[in-house]
Amino acid sequence: MTHYKTFTFAVLCLLLSISNSFAQSKLTYPKNEFRAVWIATVANIDWPKNNTDSVEKEKSDFIEILESYKKLHYNAVIVQIRSNGDAFYPSELAPWSRNLTGKEGKAPSPYFDTLEWMITEAHNRGFEFHAWLNPFRATSGSNTEILSRKHDLIKHPEWMIKYAGKYYYDPALPEVQNHLTKVVEEVVQKYDVDAIHFDDYFYPYTVEGEKFNDTDSFNTYGNGLELADWRRNNVNIFIEHISKSIKKIKPWVQFGISPFGVWRNKSVDPRGSDTQAGQTNYDDLFADPLVWMENNWIDYILPQLYWSLDHPKASYAKLLKWWSENAKNSAVYIGNSTYKIKSDADKKWDAPTEIPNQIDYTRSFNNVQGNAFFSAKWFLNKNQDVTQLLAENQYKFHAIPAAVPNFKKLVFDVPRVTSIVKNKTELVLSLQSTRHPVRYVILYGTESNVLIDSEDPSHIIDKFYVQKNNNRLSIRIPLTAIENKSNFALSYIDYYGNESKEIITQLPKLVVKTN
Repeated sequence: MTHYKTFTFAVLCLLLSISNSFAQSKLTYPKNEFRAVWIATVANIDWPKNNTDSVEKEKSDFIEILESYKKLHYNAVIVQIRSNGDAFYPSELAPWSRNLTGKEGKAPSPYFDTLEWMITEAHNRGFEFHAWLNPFRATSGSNTEILSRKHDLIKHPEWMIKYAGKYYYDPALPEVQNHLTKVVEEVVQKYDVDAIHFDDYFYPYTVEGEKFNDTDSFNTYGNGLELADWRRNNVNIFIEHISKSIKKIKPWVQFGISPFGVWRNKSVDPRGSDTQAGQTNYDDLFADPLVWMENNWIDYILPQLYWSLDHPKASYAKLLKWWSENAKNSAVYIGNSTYKIKSDADKKWDAPTEIPNQIDYTRSFNNVQGNAFFSAKWFLNKNQDVTQLLAENQYKFHAIPAAVPNFKKLVFDVPRVTSIVKNKTELVLSLQSTRHPVRYVILYGTESNVLIDSEDPSHIIDKFYVQKNNNRLSIRIPLTAIENKSNFALSYIDYYGNESKEIITQLPKLVVKTN
Protein backbone atom coordinates (compact mmCIF):
# COMPACT_ATOMS: atom_id res chain seq x y z
CA MET A 1 0.00 0.00 0.00
CA THR A 2 2.88 2.35 0.87
CA HIS A 3 4.53 1.65 -2.51
CA TYR A 4 1.23 2.31 -4.25
CA LYS A 5 0.85 5.67 -2.46
CA THR A 6 4.44 6.57 -3.32
CA PHE A 7 3.86 5.68 -6.96
CA THR A 8 0.59 7.64 -7.02
CA PHE A 9 2.25 10.64 -5.43
CA ALA A 10 5.06 10.49 -7.98
CA VAL A 11 2.56 10.34 -10.85
CA LEU A 12 0.67 13.29 -9.41
CA CYS A 13 3.91 15.26 -9.09
CA LEU A 14 4.77 14.45 -12.69
CA LEU A 15 1.33 15.55 -13.88
CA LEU A 16 1.55 18.74 -11.84
CA SER A 17 4.99 19.39 -13.27
CA ILE A 18 3.70 18.92 -16.82
CA SER A 19 0.68 21.07 -16.02
CA ASN A 20 2.84 23.83 -14.55
CA SER A 21 5.20 23.69 -17.52
CA PHE A 22 2.24 24.02 -19.87
CA ALA A 23 0.85 26.89 -17.86
CA GLN A 24 4.22 28.65 -17.92
CA SER A 25 4.56 28.10 -21.64
CA LYS A 26 1.15 29.70 -22.12
CA LEU A 27 2.20 32.74 -20.06
CA THR A 28 3.98 34.17 -23.05
CA TYR A 29 4.53 37.76 -24.06
CA PRO A 30 4.31 38.02 -27.85
CA LYS A 31 6.58 40.53 -29.47
CA ASN A 32 4.20 40.96 -32.42
CA GLU A 33 0.60 41.64 -31.43
CA PHE A 34 -2.10 44.09 -32.47
CA ARG A 35 -3.51 45.93 -29.43
CA ALA A 36 -6.11 48.49 -30.39
CA VAL A 37 -8.87 50.52 -28.84
CA TRP A 38 -11.90 52.00 -30.59
CA ILE A 39 -12.41 55.70 -29.93
CA ALA A 40 -16.08 56.30 -30.71
CA THR A 41 -17.21 59.83 -31.51
CA VAL A 42 -20.87 59.14 -32.38
CA ALA A 43 -23.12 60.54 -29.65
CA ASN A 44 -19.88 61.53 -27.86
CA ILE A 45 -19.43 57.99 -26.54
CA ASP A 46 -15.68 58.38 -25.96
CA TRP A 47 -14.54 61.67 -27.43
CA PRO A 48 -15.18 64.57 -27.33
CA LYS A 49 -16.82 64.06 -23.94
CA ASN A 50 -19.30 66.82 -24.83
CA ASN A 51 -19.86 68.42 -28.19
CA THR A 52 -19.77 71.86 -26.59
CA ASP A 53 -16.29 71.42 -25.08
CA SER A 54 -13.63 73.95 -25.97
CA VAL A 55 -10.94 72.97 -28.44
CA GLU A 56 -8.41 73.10 -25.60
CA LYS A 57 -10.40 70.59 -23.55
CA GLU A 58 -11.02 68.35 -26.56
CA LYS A 59 -7.31 68.19 -27.22
CA SER A 60 -6.52 67.53 -23.57
CA ASP A 61 -9.10 64.71 -23.38
CA PHE A 62 -7.84 63.06 -26.56
CA ILE A 63 -4.26 63.13 -25.28
CA GLU A 64 -5.49 61.59 -22.01
CA ILE A 65 -6.89 58.65 -24.00
CA LEU A 66 -3.61 58.20 -25.88
CA GLU A 67 -1.47 58.44 -22.74
CA SER A 68 -3.69 56.04 -20.80
CA TYR A 69 -3.51 53.38 -23.48
CA LYS A 70 0.19 53.93 -24.10
CA LYS A 71 0.82 53.11 -20.44
CA LEU A 72 -1.04 49.84 -21.05
CA HIS A 73 1.24 49.15 -24.05
CA TYR A 74 -1.49 49.40 -26.69
CA ASN A 75 -0.20 50.18 -30.18
CA ALA A 76 -3.18 51.21 -32.34
CA VAL A 77 -6.18 53.51 -32.13
CA ILE A 78 -9.29 53.11 -34.28
CA VAL A 79 -10.80 56.58 -34.36
CA GLN A 80 -14.29 57.26 -35.69
CA ILE A 81 -13.98 60.11 -38.16
CA ARG A 82 -17.35 59.67 -39.94
CA SER A 83 -20.44 58.34 -38.18
CA ASN A 84 -23.53 59.87 -39.84
CA GLY A 85 -22.67 61.33 -43.22
CA ASP A 86 -20.46 63.87 -41.41
CA ALA A 87 -16.74 64.45 -40.93
CA PHE A 88 -14.14 65.13 -38.25
CA TYR A 89 -12.01 66.89 -40.86
CA PRO A 90 -12.48 69.64 -43.46
CA SER A 91 -14.20 67.96 -46.40
CA GLU A 92 -15.73 68.86 -49.72
CA LEU A 93 -18.01 65.86 -49.39
CA ALA A 94 -19.49 66.10 -45.88
CA PRO A 95 -20.19 68.73 -43.21
CA TRP A 96 -18.27 69.07 -39.94
CA SER A 97 -19.74 66.76 -37.32
CA ARG A 98 -21.99 68.18 -34.62
CA ASN A 99 -20.39 65.65 -32.27
CA LEU A 100 -17.26 67.80 -32.53
CA THR A 101 -18.60 71.36 -32.51
CA GLY A 102 -22.19 71.14 -31.28
CA LYS A 103 -23.65 72.14 -34.64
CA GLU A 104 -23.37 70.24 -37.88
CA GLY A 105 -21.40 72.13 -40.49
CA LYS A 106 -19.67 74.35 -37.92
CA ALA A 107 -15.87 74.23 -37.96
CA PRO A 108 -13.82 74.13 -34.74
CA SER A 109 -12.98 77.49 -33.22
CA PRO A 110 -10.15 78.25 -32.94
CA TYR A 111 -9.81 76.36 -36.19
CA PHE A 112 -7.66 73.26 -36.52
CA ASP A 113 -7.71 70.24 -38.81
CA THR A 114 -8.89 67.77 -36.19
CA LEU A 115 -7.94 64.64 -38.10
CA GLU A 116 -4.45 65.82 -38.99
CA TRP A 117 -3.86 66.78 -35.36
CA MET A 118 -5.12 63.42 -34.04
CA ILE A 119 -2.93 61.47 -36.46
CA THR A 120 0.15 63.48 -35.45
CA GLU A 121 -0.50 62.99 -31.72
CA ALA A 122 -1.09 59.27 -32.21
CA HIS A 123 2.01 58.73 -34.38
CA ASN A 124 4.19 60.71 -31.97
CA ARG A 125 3.26 58.17 -29.29
CA GLY A 126 3.91 55.15 -31.50
CA PHE A 127 0.28 54.31 -32.30
CA GLU A 128 -1.01 53.17 -35.67
CA PHE A 129 -3.95 55.37 -36.70
CA HIS A 130 -6.91 53.52 -38.22
CA ALA A 131 -9.50 55.92 -39.64
CA TRP A 132 -12.93 54.49 -38.85
CA LEU A 133 -15.83 55.38 -41.13
CA ASN A 134 -19.47 54.29 -41.13
CA PRO A 135 -20.22 54.46 -44.85
CA PHE A 136 -23.93 53.68 -45.12
CA ARG A 137 -25.45 55.24 -41.98
CA ALA A 138 -26.65 58.74 -42.82
CA THR A 139 -28.32 59.81 -39.56
CA SER A 140 -28.81 58.57 -36.01
CA GLY A 141 -32.42 59.81 -35.91
CA SER A 142 -35.24 61.24 -37.96
CA ASN A 143 -34.83 64.94 -37.09
CA THR A 144 -33.61 66.54 -40.30
CA GLU A 145 -33.75 70.07 -38.86
CA ILE A 146 -30.38 69.58 -37.15
CA LEU A 147 -28.65 68.64 -40.40
CA SER A 148 -26.37 70.95 -42.32
CA ARG A 149 -27.58 72.05 -45.74
CA LYS A 150 -24.43 70.29 -47.00
CA HIS A 151 -25.52 66.91 -45.64
CA ASP A 152 -26.20 64.30 -48.32
CA LEU A 153 -29.73 63.72 -47.03
CA ILE A 154 -30.53 67.35 -47.86
CA LYS A 155 -28.59 67.44 -51.12
CA HIS A 156 -29.58 63.98 -52.38
CA PRO A 157 -32.73 62.69 -50.67
CA GLU A 158 -33.10 60.21 -53.55
CA TRP A 159 -30.04 58.38 -52.21
CA MET A 160 -31.67 57.65 -48.86
CA ILE A 161 -33.96 55.04 -47.33
CA LYS A 162 -35.66 55.67 -44.00
CA TYR A 163 -35.65 52.65 -41.71
CA ALA A 164 -36.58 52.36 -38.03
CA GLY A 165 -36.35 56.12 -37.46
CA LYS A 166 -32.98 56.61 -39.18
CA TYR A 167 -31.79 57.34 -42.69
CA TYR A 168 -29.41 55.11 -44.62
CA TYR A 169 -27.64 55.41 -47.94
CA ASP A 170 -29.03 52.91 -50.42
CA PRO A 171 -26.07 50.57 -51.11
CA ALA A 172 -27.55 49.53 -54.46
CA LEU A 173 -27.25 52.90 -56.15
CA PRO A 174 -24.14 53.36 -58.32
CA GLU A 175 -24.08 57.08 -57.49
CA VAL A 176 -24.04 56.25 -53.75
CA GLN A 177 -21.21 53.78 -54.17
CA ASN A 178 -19.23 56.29 -56.24
CA HIS A 179 -19.80 59.06 -53.71
CA LEU A 180 -18.82 56.95 -50.70
CA THR A 181 -15.73 55.74 -52.55
CA LYS A 182 -14.74 59.39 -53.06
CA VAL A 183 -15.23 59.97 -49.31
CA VAL A 184 -12.67 57.26 -48.56
CA GLU A 185 -10.33 58.45 -51.31
CA GLU A 186 -10.35 61.98 -49.90
CA VAL A 187 -9.16 60.70 -46.51
CA VAL A 188 -6.47 58.46 -47.99
CA GLN A 189 -5.16 61.21 -50.28
CA LYS A 190 -5.08 64.00 -47.70
CA TYR A 191 -4.05 62.23 -44.50
CA ASP A 192 -1.25 59.98 -43.28
CA VAL A 193 -3.53 57.21 -41.99
CA ASP A 194 -2.31 53.68 -41.45
CA ALA A 195 -5.65 52.09 -42.29
CA ILE A 196 -9.22 52.65 -43.37
CA HIS A 197 -11.58 50.84 -41.03
CA PHE A 198 -15.25 49.89 -41.42
CA ASP A 199 -17.28 48.36 -38.61
CA ASP A 200 -20.38 46.14 -38.70
CA TYR A 201 -22.92 48.50 -40.29
CA PHE A 202 -23.76 47.55 -43.86
CA TYR A 203 -27.46 46.95 -44.45
CA PRO A 204 -29.04 47.88 -41.09
CA TYR A 205 -29.70 45.42 -38.29
CA THR A 206 -33.20 43.95 -38.58
CA VAL A 207 -35.89 45.69 -36.55
CA GLU A 208 -39.10 43.69 -36.10
CA GLY A 209 -42.03 45.18 -37.97
CA GLU A 210 -39.86 47.41 -40.15
CA LYS A 211 -39.05 47.00 -43.85
CA PHE A 212 -35.96 48.30 -45.59
CA ASN A 213 -37.76 49.57 -48.67
CA ASP A 214 -35.27 49.18 -51.51
CA THR A 215 -37.90 47.81 -53.88
CA ASP A 216 -37.31 50.46 -56.54
CA SER A 217 -33.58 49.81 -56.56
CA PHE A 218 -34.14 46.07 -56.69
CA ASN A 219 -36.52 46.40 -59.62
CA THR A 220 -33.95 48.55 -61.45
CA TYR A 221 -30.73 46.73 -60.62
CA GLY A 222 -31.78 43.28 -59.40
CA ASN A 223 -30.69 41.54 -62.60
CA GLY A 224 -32.59 38.34 -61.81
CA LEU A 225 -30.97 37.73 -58.41
CA GLU A 226 -32.80 36.84 -55.24
CA LEU A 227 -33.19 39.86 -52.96
CA ALA A 228 -30.74 38.60 -50.29
CA ASP A 229 -28.10 37.60 -52.86
CA TRP A 230 -28.50 40.94 -54.60
CA ARG A 231 -28.00 42.88 -51.38
CA ARG A 232 -24.89 40.87 -50.53
CA ASN A 233 -23.56 41.50 -54.02
CA ASN A 234 -24.10 45.25 -53.58
CA VAL A 235 -21.94 45.18 -50.46
CA ASN A 236 -19.31 42.99 -52.15
CA ILE A 237 -19.03 45.38 -55.10
CA PHE A 238 -18.58 48.29 -52.71
CA ILE A 239 -15.89 46.54 -50.66
CA GLU A 240 -13.98 45.65 -53.83
CA HIS A 241 -14.15 49.25 -55.07
CA ILE A 242 -12.90 50.63 -51.76
CA SER A 243 -10.05 48.14 -51.62
CA LYS A 244 -8.81 48.92 -55.11
CA SER A 245 -9.15 52.66 -54.59
CA ILE A 246 -7.07 52.63 -51.41
CA LYS A 247 -4.29 50.57 -52.96
CA LYS A 248 -4.19 52.71 -56.07
CA ILE A 249 -3.57 55.85 -53.99
CA LYS A 250 -1.36 54.49 -51.17
CA PRO A 251 -0.57 50.76 -51.39
CA TRP A 252 0.67 50.71 -47.78
CA VAL A 253 -2.66 51.83 -46.28
CA GLN A 254 -4.50 48.86 -44.85
CA PHE A 255 -8.20 48.17 -45.32
CA GLY A 256 -9.76 46.46 -42.34
CA ILE A 257 -13.32 45.52 -41.43
CA SER A 258 -14.81 44.65 -38.06
CA PRO A 259 -17.95 42.63 -38.78
CA PHE A 260 -20.56 41.34 -36.36
CA GLY A 261 -19.18 38.28 -34.60
CA VAL A 262 -21.40 35.62 -36.19
CA TRP A 263 -21.20 34.88 -39.91
CA ARG A 264 -24.06 32.31 -39.90
CA ASN A 265 -25.48 29.88 -37.39
CA LYS A 266 -24.71 26.23 -37.96
CA SER A 267 -28.44 25.47 -37.79
CA VAL A 268 -28.95 27.17 -41.18
CA ASP A 269 -25.57 26.44 -42.76
CA PRO A 270 -23.19 23.57 -41.94
CA ARG A 271 -20.27 25.96 -42.50
CA GLY A 272 -21.57 28.27 -39.78
CA SER A 273 -20.61 28.50 -36.11
CA ASP A 274 -22.15 26.54 -33.24
CA THR A 275 -24.18 29.56 -32.12
CA GLN A 276 -27.78 30.68 -31.80
CA ALA A 277 -27.36 34.34 -32.71
CA GLY A 278 -30.57 36.26 -33.33
CA GLN A 279 -28.98 38.10 -36.26
CA THR A 280 -26.03 37.27 -38.47
CA ASN A 281 -23.76 38.95 -41.00
CA TYR A 282 -24.87 36.86 -43.93
CA ASP A 283 -28.62 36.72 -43.37
CA ASP A 284 -29.42 40.09 -41.77
CA LEU A 285 -26.65 42.57 -42.56
CA PHE A 286 -26.11 41.05 -46.02
CA ALA A 287 -22.37 41.10 -45.42
CA ASP A 288 -20.16 38.15 -46.34
CA PRO A 289 -16.69 38.56 -44.80
CA LEU A 290 -15.60 35.17 -46.13
CA VAL A 291 -15.92 36.46 -49.69
CA TRP A 292 -13.94 39.60 -48.82
CA MET A 293 -11.08 37.52 -47.48
CA GLU A 294 -11.15 34.97 -50.29
CA ASN A 295 -10.80 37.76 -52.84
CA ASN A 296 -8.00 39.63 -51.00
CA TRP A 297 -10.14 42.74 -50.69
CA ILE A 298 -9.29 43.34 -47.04
CA ASP A 299 -6.02 43.31 -45.13
CA TYR A 300 -7.46 42.40 -41.76
CA ILE A 301 -10.66 41.02 -40.30
CA LEU A 302 -11.67 42.03 -36.78
CA PRO A 303 -14.89 40.19 -35.79
CA GLN A 304 -16.71 41.60 -32.78
CA LEU A 305 -16.90 38.73 -30.29
CA TYR A 306 -18.78 40.64 -27.62
CA TRP A 307 -19.71 37.65 -25.46
CA SER A 308 -18.17 35.85 -22.50
CA LEU A 309 -15.91 32.85 -23.04
CA ASP A 310 -18.62 30.24 -22.52
CA HIS A 311 -21.78 32.20 -23.33
CA PRO A 312 -24.52 29.60 -24.01
CA LYS A 313 -25.72 31.11 -27.31
CA ALA A 314 -22.62 32.78 -28.68
CA SER A 315 -19.49 31.57 -26.94
CA TYR A 316 -16.35 33.69 -27.35
CA ALA A 317 -14.32 30.48 -27.29
CA LYS A 318 -16.35 28.75 -30.01
CA LEU A 319 -16.47 31.83 -32.22
CA LEU A 320 -12.75 32.50 -31.87
CA LYS A 321 -12.06 28.96 -33.02
CA TRP A 322 -14.50 29.35 -35.92
CA TRP A 323 -12.91 32.58 -37.17
CA SER A 324 -9.40 31.17 -36.82
CA GLU A 325 -10.41 28.20 -38.98
CA ASN A 326 -12.31 30.20 -41.60
CA ALA A 327 -10.10 33.25 -42.07
CA LYS A 328 -7.71 33.40 -45.01
CA ASN A 329 -5.52 35.91 -46.88
CA SER A 330 -5.81 38.48 -44.08
CA ALA A 331 -4.64 39.20 -40.58
CA VAL A 332 -7.11 38.11 -37.90
CA TYR A 333 -7.75 40.22 -34.82
CA ILE A 334 -10.57 39.86 -32.32
CA GLY A 335 -12.91 42.56 -30.99
CA ASN A 336 -13.56 42.45 -27.23
CA SER A 337 -16.29 44.20 -25.25
CA THR A 338 -14.81 46.15 -22.36
CA TYR A 339 -18.11 48.07 -22.21
CA LYS A 340 -19.74 44.98 -20.68
CA ILE A 341 -17.44 44.79 -17.66
CA LYS A 342 -19.62 44.83 -14.51
CA SER A 343 -22.57 46.11 -16.55
CA ASP A 344 -24.09 43.13 -18.34
CA ALA A 345 -26.83 40.61 -17.60
CA ASP A 346 -24.23 37.90 -18.17
CA LYS A 347 -22.59 37.83 -14.75
CA LYS A 348 -19.38 36.39 -16.17
CA TRP A 349 -18.54 40.01 -16.91
CA ASP A 350 -18.44 40.79 -13.19
CA ALA A 351 -15.15 38.89 -12.91
CA PRO A 352 -12.08 41.09 -13.57
CA THR A 353 -10.42 38.07 -15.19
CA GLU A 354 -12.87 37.78 -18.12
CA ILE A 355 -10.94 40.08 -20.49
CA PRO A 356 -7.49 38.77 -19.46
CA ASN A 357 -8.71 35.21 -19.96
CA GLN A 358 -10.08 36.13 -23.39
CA ILE A 359 -6.68 37.54 -24.37
CA ASP A 360 -4.92 34.41 -23.12
CA TYR A 361 -7.28 32.21 -25.12
CA THR A 362 -6.86 34.38 -28.22
CA ARG A 363 -3.10 33.91 -28.00
CA SER A 364 -3.50 30.13 -28.12
CA PHE A 365 -4.46 30.41 -31.82
CA ASN A 366 -1.37 30.91 -33.94
CA ASN A 367 -3.14 32.68 -36.80
CA VAL A 368 -4.89 35.24 -34.58
CA GLN A 369 -2.61 38.21 -34.04
CA GLY A 370 -4.27 40.44 -31.47
CA ASN A 371 -7.29 42.21 -30.05
CA ALA A 372 -9.20 45.49 -30.16
CA PHE A 373 -11.44 46.80 -27.39
CA PHE A 374 -14.71 48.70 -27.46
CA SER A 375 -14.48 51.30 -26.24
CA ALA A 376 -11.91 53.81 -24.97
CA LYS A 377 -13.73 55.24 -21.95
CA TRP A 378 -13.96 51.92 -20.12
CA PHE A 379 -10.28 51.89 -19.18
CA LEU A 380 -10.05 55.62 -18.39
CA ASN A 381 -10.06 55.66 -14.58
CA LYS A 382 -12.56 52.81 -14.73
CA ASN A 383 -12.28 49.07 -14.16
CA GLN A 384 -8.83 49.52 -12.67
CA ASP A 385 -8.81 45.99 -11.30
CA VAL A 386 -8.90 44.78 -14.91
CA THR A 387 -6.29 47.23 -16.16
CA GLN A 388 -3.99 46.28 -13.28
CA LEU A 389 -4.23 42.63 -14.28
CA LEU A 390 -3.40 43.54 -17.88
CA ALA A 391 -0.50 45.78 -16.87
CA GLU A 392 1.01 43.09 -14.65
CA ASN A 393 0.38 40.14 -16.95
CA GLN A 394 -0.89 40.11 -20.54
CA TYR A 395 0.30 43.63 -21.43
CA LYS A 396 3.36 43.81 -19.22
CA PHE A 397 5.66 44.58 -22.16
CA HIS A 398 5.45 46.47 -25.43
CA ALA A 399 4.32 44.70 -28.60
CA ILE A 400 4.58 45.66 -32.26
CA PRO A 401 1.81 44.89 -34.78
CA ALA A 402 3.10 42.46 -37.38
CA ALA A 403 2.79 43.33 -41.05
CA VAL A 404 -0.47 42.03 -42.51
CA PRO A 405 -0.08 39.02 -44.85
CA ASN A 406 0.01 40.88 -48.17
CA PHE A 407 2.46 43.48 -46.84
CA LYS A 408 5.27 41.22 -45.63
CA LYS A 409 8.66 41.92 -47.15
CA LEU A 410 12.30 42.45 -46.18
CA VAL A 411 13.46 45.87 -45.01
CA PHE A 412 17.04 46.48 -46.14
CA ASP A 413 17.44 49.94 -44.62
CA VAL A 414 18.76 49.96 -41.05
CA PRO A 415 19.05 52.88 -38.60
CA ARG A 416 22.52 54.41 -38.67
CA VAL A 417 23.03 57.24 -36.22
CA THR A 418 24.94 60.23 -37.62
CA SER A 419 24.78 62.45 -34.53
CA ILE A 420 23.38 62.61 -31.00
CA VAL A 421 22.38 65.82 -29.26
CA LYS A 422 21.58 65.66 -25.56
CA ASN A 423 19.52 68.31 -23.81
CA LYS A 424 17.90 68.44 -20.38
CA THR A 425 15.07 66.04 -21.14
CA GLU A 426 15.89 64.04 -24.26
CA LEU A 427 18.32 62.73 -26.82
CA VAL A 428 17.86 63.81 -30.43
CA LEU A 429 19.26 61.15 -32.77
CA SER A 430 19.90 62.13 -36.35
CA LEU A 431 19.75 59.19 -38.76
CA GLN A 432 21.19 58.48 -42.15
CA SER A 433 18.69 58.91 -44.98
CA THR A 434 17.01 55.74 -46.27
CA ARG A 435 16.31 54.38 -49.72
CA HIS A 436 12.69 53.63 -48.81
CA PRO A 437 10.27 55.45 -46.49
CA VAL A 438 10.28 54.39 -42.84
CA ARG A 439 7.73 55.30 -40.18
CA TYR A 440 9.09 54.23 -36.79
CA VAL A 441 12.28 53.30 -34.96
CA ILE A 442 12.19 50.57 -32.33
CA LEU A 443 14.61 51.16 -29.46
CA TYR A 444 15.83 48.08 -27.59
CA GLY A 445 17.73 48.35 -24.34
CA THR A 446 19.12 46.15 -21.55
CA GLU A 447 21.31 46.39 -18.51
CA SER A 448 25.06 45.86 -18.89
CA ASN A 449 25.03 42.13 -18.15
CA VAL A 450 22.17 41.25 -20.54
CA LEU A 451 22.65 40.87 -24.28
CA ILE A 452 19.95 42.37 -26.45
CA ASP A 453 17.50 39.89 -27.92
CA SER A 454 15.25 41.61 -30.46
CA GLU A 455 12.72 38.77 -30.17
CA ASP A 456 12.27 39.43 -26.44
CA PRO A 457 9.55 42.07 -25.92
CA SER A 458 10.93 42.88 -22.46
CA HIS A 459 13.90 44.41 -24.28
CA ILE A 460 11.72 46.90 -26.18
CA ILE A 461 12.05 50.35 -24.65
CA ASP A 462 9.61 52.08 -26.99
CA LYS A 463 8.59 52.85 -30.55
CA PHE A 464 9.46 56.33 -31.86
CA TYR A 465 8.00 58.18 -34.82
CA VAL A 466 10.60 59.19 -37.38
CA GLN A 467 10.63 62.94 -37.86
CA LYS A 468 11.34 63.98 -41.46
CA ASN A 469 12.84 67.30 -42.51
CA ASN A 470 13.74 67.20 -46.22
CA ASN A 471 16.12 64.20 -46.40
CA ARG A 472 17.02 64.39 -42.72
CA LEU A 473 15.59 61.83 -40.33
CA SER A 474 15.56 62.00 -36.55
CA ILE A 475 13.94 60.62 -33.43
CA ARG A 476 13.60 62.11 -29.96
CA ILE A 477 14.19 59.80 -26.96
CA PRO A 478 13.25 60.96 -23.44
CA LEU A 479 16.16 60.54 -21.04
CA THR A 480 13.86 58.75 -18.62
CA ALA A 481 13.42 55.96 -21.20
CA ILE A 482 17.07 54.94 -21.09
CA GLU A 483 17.88 55.30 -17.40
CA ASN A 484 19.99 52.41 -16.07
CA LYS A 485 20.34 50.89 -19.55
CA SER A 486 23.74 50.17 -21.05
CA ASN A 487 23.14 48.16 -24.22
CA PHE A 488 21.05 49.58 -27.04
CA ALA A 489 19.87 48.62 -30.51
CA LEU A 490 17.70 50.27 -33.14
CA SER A 491 15.51 48.90 -35.92
CA TYR A 492 13.18 50.44 -38.47
CA ILE A 493 9.49 49.80 -39.07
CA ASP A 494 8.51 50.64 -42.65
CA TYR A 495 5.14 51.93 -43.85
CA TYR A 496 3.95 48.37 -44.42
CA GLY A 497 4.68 47.33 -40.84
CA ASN A 498 7.84 45.33 -41.53
CA GLU A 499 10.80 45.49 -39.19
CA SER A 500 14.41 45.77 -40.30
CA LYS A 501 17.39 44.03 -38.75
CA GLU A 502 18.40 45.64 -35.46
CA ILE A 503 21.69 47.55 -35.23
CA ILE A 504 23.67 47.80 -32.00
CA THR A 505 24.01 51.48 -31.08
CA GLN A 506 26.00 53.42 -28.50
CA LEU A 507 23.96 55.85 -26.39
CA PRO A 508 24.97 57.78 -23.29
CA LYS A 509 24.64 55.73 -20.13
CA LEU A 510 22.32 57.36 -17.58
CA VAL A 511 22.26 56.21 -13.97
CA VAL A 512 19.45 57.22 -11.64
CA LYS A 513 20.75 58.42 -8.30
CA THR A 514 18.95 56.91 -5.34
CA ASN A 515 19.01 58.08 -1.73
